[in-house]
This record gives sequence, C-alpha cells and structure tokens, in this order.
Amino acid sequence: MLTIRDTYKIKYAFHDIDGTHSLIRDWPPVMSICLYDVIKNGLPDDFDSSENQKRLISLAGTMKLSETDQFCIESAGLSALTQMEWAIRRAVEENTIKVNCDMQTNTQIIDRINNGIEYYDDLPETSEMTEMLKKQTPRLFKLYEAVLNGFCRDKNLQKAKENPEKFRIKGSMEFLEFLKDNGVKNYFVTGAVVEKGMGMHQEVETLGYKIGKGELVEDIIGSTWRDKMPKDMVMQKLLKELGVKGENVLVVGDGRAEIQAGVQMGAFVVSRLPENADFQRELHKKLGTNIIIKDFCDKEFLSLFKGE
Repeated sequence: MLTIRDTYKIKYAFHDIDGTHSLIRDWPPVMSICLYDVIKNGLPDDFDSSENQKRLISLAGTMKLSETDQFCIESAGLSALTQMEWAIRRAVEENTIKVNCDMQTNTQIIDRINNGIEYYDDLPETSEMTEMLKKQTPRLFKLYEAVLNGFCRDKNLQKAKENPEKFRIKGSMEFLEFLKDNGVKNYFVTGAVVEKGMGMHQEVETLGYKIGKGELVEDIIGSTWRDKMPKDMVMQKLLKELGVKGENVLVVGDGRAEIQAGVQMGAFVVSRLPENADFQRELHKKLGTNIIIKDFCDKEFLSLFKGE
C-alpha cells in the first residue's frame, strides 16, 4: 500500500491506456475524419465498404475539421460507441440521415455527450431511432477501427515489437512496476474493444505490460462491439467487487471520462497530458484532478507516494 498526503491509502490503481501509457494509436485525426464524413454524407448502404475505408485512410489528418477535431479533444475517454453515436445523431440534426425521431430528445442527448455524459435512458426515443442506432453504431465503430488500423495502428504495432519503449509514455513501465512492488494492484480501463490476443489487448502486451492475476496489470477491461462500458460504470463496479473506497484508489488518465469518474468516487486523480495540451489541462483542472503531469518521471509527482 502507498500513502498520498496522509489522506489516500492506495491499494488499487485504475489506468487509462491510449495517451496515458501507450502511443500506438494516433486516433484523433482518424476519428475526426470518420465522424465528419458521417455528419456530411450520412450513412449510405456501403459506408463501411473497403473502398470507403481506403478513402478515409487517405483523408485522415489532411485537413482541419473544426467541429469534429474539437469533439475528439473534448470527448477523449468516452466510450468509442458513444463517440460514434454522437456523429450519427449530429447527422440526424443535419438531415443527412433521415429517420423518425424526437428531435428535441436528439439534441438533448448530443448536449449530454458534449458534456461527457453517456447516460440518457430517461429521455424518450422513437423505436425507429433506437433500431437505427443499434444497427449502425457498431458498424461505424468497426469502420473507424479499420481506418485506424490502416492509418497508424498496424504500422506502429510492428514498430513497437522492435522498440516498445518508443511507444510508451516516458517512465510508464517503471511507474507501474513501482506501484506493483508496493502492493498496489493495477487495472487497465479502456473505451476500446478488449479481445484477448487482439486489438488493445495485443497492443498492451506488445508494449511489455503483462496482464493476469499477480502480473504487472491484473486485468484489462473495455467495451464490446455492441455494448459500451462507460469508465465510471467500470470503476464503480470494480470498487464494489474489490470492496474498497475511493480513497484507496489511484486513477490515471488523459480523458475527461476517467478524470471525472475518479473525482466523483473520491480517488486520487492524475492527469497525464502533454505540456502543450492547453485546453485539456484547463478542462481537467475544472473537473478537479489532483495533479497534472507530462510523464511518469515527474519528481514532484513521485515524491507524493510514501511506502508503508
């Protein structure tokens, strides 16, 4: 166990992965073009064709897309399914997707997502809208992942096999080992799909983070292609299963979802953000993060931890 400021008795640590520990996925330009394309062109029958996939790969990162670029910055940490749903709902607003829906409800849900809220079962939806989202959101998610693979993920994964340190945030491995050596159990929590030996699971293992009971990371928890798992839900479930309070948990991330969830549960919250991420740094301060670091070699940050 580790103590921070005589208040937090840390027994467990919940970590985001992308941008917090791993640099394999350069996802913002990919998600931005995919979401922009949906808002502009809707979802034609062949929107997830290999031809469209290649087109989006060639366009990723080539132009400034004010709305979707900003959304990717602000929505970092939300479930990817929620981010896909946001674009579909915006396309409904723009009338590039035509479906019978309650437009007032649609706008309210867009506003909630813009504010980092992933729950809206209390709002009335038409059956047509519900069925359309159920069918199209996972399809769009899979298209996004395919474009991500073609744009950067597959190439970076190969490079990481030869030089994993290049794709880890500075000091990441050492920090996780420090936590484990002091009795803290690490968990990875992600908005991406987790399938053993594939995708995010494969990336984490390629970077050298061993997963399993008693290993460097106890478990990695994420979404499925169809069922989103918001990070606050995952973390609250973990708290209950582990039988601990927020003050026994360290939360580390770079997205609003995990930072907000950590603050709400009373954990010690660490934001890992680049020095030039001005918007995110201000947002995380407003959300109530305890400390912002550029990497895990930050001496002020490391001096907070006292062993017992």
